[in-house]
Amino acid sequence: MPHLTIEYTANLEHRLDVPALIDTLHATAASIEAFPLAGIRTRAVRLAHFRFADGHPDNAFVHLRLRIAHGRSLAVRRAAGETLFAALTGFLQPILDDSPLAISFEIEEIDAELNFKYGNIRDYLARRGN
Repeated sequence: MPHLTIEYTANLEHRLDVPALIDTLHATAASIEAFPLAGIRTRAVRLAHFRFADGHPDNAFVHLRLRIAHGRSLAVRRAAGETLFAALTGFLQPILDDSPLAISFEIEEIDAELNFKYGNIRDYLARRGN
């Protein structure tokens, strides 16, 4: 159940290819053995209203949050985090080279007792041969 949420400041919109960033992070997550493809969801949220650091209009940030089911070891979580963070920072490096940008990433474990799911995506993936 890896769910990736990318938050980005609106002032990046003209320089950030959001669909390509989603594709990059989704493919990276899919390459991690501990993450089942059927559970991966990747989305981006544009932050229209924000204030960052000294409030200069050029200041921007991208924050990635990964929510995963409880139970993976610290070593697995750390390796997955390092892989995803490398993909994120690599993608954003051209923007970082030109302008003030903060990049952050956190991993949250979802409480197993409070995690409810319902759906048929696994059936469809099986029929498609994935």
